[in-house]
Amino acid sequence: MLLIHAGAIEADGTPEGCDVQDWMAFDKAVRDAGILVSGESLADLVTATTVRVAADGERTVVDGPFAESREVLGGFYVIDVPDLDTALDWAARCPGSRGGGAVVVRPVADFGA
Repeated sequence: MLLIHAGAIEADGTPEGCDVQDWMAFDKAVRDAGILVSGESLADLVTATTVRVAADGERTVVDGPFAESREVLGGFYVIDVPDLDTALDWAARCPGSRGGGAVVVRPVADFGA
């Protein structure tokens, strides 16, 4: 899974260092390569809600994720590639890796289901 953490946002709402055409080209590339399993862009950060449950079962709900950094999880791609090196190559091609952003690469857990 490629977790896209957006960096600074330009005045037009796009992440710094890329534009809509960059995202469209990357999306087309993963589709054309036949590796796309799923992917979504997440709604604006102001729509986020965080839920925490204490040891006693008490639930706390607050607006937003209140991240310690200026990075925000903006979306994800689940891709099916043979190894980590290939996943890292695709992560480096992702527009979200530019302009202060980052793409975190993590395998999807397989519980043998």
